[in-house]
Amino acid sequence: MPRGVKKKTAQPESLEKTLWDAAVKLRGNVAPADYKHYVLPLIFLRYCTLRYDERQEQIKREIKEASGTYDQKTLDQLLLERDEYTRKNVFVVPEKASWEYLVKSAREDNIKQIVDDALELMEQENPKLKGVLRRTYAGSNLDAENLRGLISLFSRDVFAQNHGKGIDVLGKTYEYFIGNFANTEGARGGEFFTPESVVRVLVECMEPKEGIVFDPACGSGGMFVQSDKFAEHSGSLSFYGQERIDTTMRLCKMNLMLHGLDGNIELGDSLTNDLHPDLKADFVIANPPFNLKEWGADKLDAKDKRLYIDGEKYAVTDSNANYMWMLHFIYHLAEGGTAGTVMANGAMTTAVKQEYEIRKAFVEAGLIDCVIQLPGQLFSQTGIPVCLFLFSKNRNGTKGFRERKDEVFFIDARKMGALKPGSKKQKQLSSEEIARIAKAYHSFRNADSLPDCEAGFCASANLDQLRKHDYKLTPGGYVGSEIDDMGDEEFDTRFESLVTQLKAHKDEAAALTAAIQDNLRKVGSTWL
Repeated sequence: MPRGVKKKTAQPESLEKTLWDAAVKLRGNVAPADYKHYVLPLIFLRYCTLRYDERQEQIKREIKEASGTYDQKTLDQLLLERDEYTRKNVFVVPEKASWEYLVKSAREDNIKQIVDDALELMEQENPKLKGVLRRTYAGSNLDAENLRGLISLFSRDVFAQNHGKGIDVLGKTYEYFIGNFANTEGARGGEFFTPESVVRVLVECMEPKEGIVFDPACGSGGMFVQSDKFAEHSGSLSFYGQERIDTTMRLCKMNLMLHGLDGNIELGDSLTNDLHPDLKADFVIANPPFNLKEWGADKLDAKDKRLYIDGEKYAVTDSNANYMWMLHFIYHLAEGGTAGTVMANGAMTTAVKQEYEIRKAFVEAGLIDCVIQLPGQLFSQTGIPVCLFLFSKNRNGTKGFRERKDEVFFIDARKMGALKPGSKKQKQLSSEEIARIAKAYHSFRNADSLPDCEAGFCASANLDQLRKHDYKLTPGGYVGSEIDDMGDEEFDTRFESLVTQLKAHKDEAAALTAAIQDNLRKVGSTWL
């Protein structure tokens, strides 16, 4: 090695990565897309036992503090009372569902059956877990020896630390595993996971501190968990969600419970079967499926309230659900509330007639508060570049924010981000970059300050400017940075959009031709 050149010191692996690598080695013949359904429930069972044991120790301390010593009779009675656990949001763990029992039974030939029985016992003993923990091991091709290895893996001493530290480690491990499972599944992984830095941008811009948080495409629940972190686990937020995939909904419920949260999560397609029809939320936050085709526009009731903006009804197209999702978010937004969503970049400029008319109506009705264009490569599962739309029903000066109904704020963050450690293609935003984006947006909406915009990064545009740009919402056109329309969409997505536009123009031309011919017939023209 040349003089003066320092040898790079290898960075120690995180505990989560060490656990992940060990778990991957135990996958055996199980398909990557299925493996999460065997690993994550084990983490959850470990968590339930830790919380249950911790609560029993708390009960002992409470008795001792009250009487100065253990009253064994009182202790035995309290340890059997379900309310002593449920009032602390702790699940009751039967002996044969406890982690200790699984460890003791790990060498049994029927260990897969024993784990399934433990899941069933947990559901029977705890009504909140109904439909969350299902028998999946006995009928799987997960090798019994590999299952024993997973039980051993999650029995490490680090998970048994006192004072909740082990529980915190389990929560972080679950989140880390969810993200890595999504990365290994490609496009399918995007159905249940949004990269943490993207979620943090939305959450830190929206600042959910108290009220109702609603995610109608909630996946594994990352938006809820990050919102609770922002609120510093204050208990001032309540969570409502909907998820169309059953296995993903179960991941979400386990994720919430692992973080000590409760949520009303329904199973179903939000667009065609809204299971929270009367809900009005203070915060709507979501990452819906991008550019969803044939989603069921024909199934909507002609009087569906979501299709109206300022009393006027708008049509939606079955070729792309992006704008139906946005109509859905705004319908569920309470007065004074804020909605934030991840969108494919095409939503900012689409010229498809129905989508253009809705975007124009959003702008004229003063519903769009901010558009943020993000750098590429943030998602490992898709190459589609994305942006964030922020809608508000506090733009008339309510909730302590300044009046800004006739303005839209734009942020161009395309130059931000760096490769994630250990990744050759996926980027992430740093905490400093996230804070910079959030600060600019807060400066725009706060009553006591106006944004100090930096050329090429952020700018506020009024209605006249938006009309001049034909309601296109690409930040580069307003902040003074380079606009790269072709680079903002994948070719397949852009091509499909152009084909849709061409078909719409041909249909319109045919209708005009028919109308002209009909009028000529009425006047008895001999030209026909």
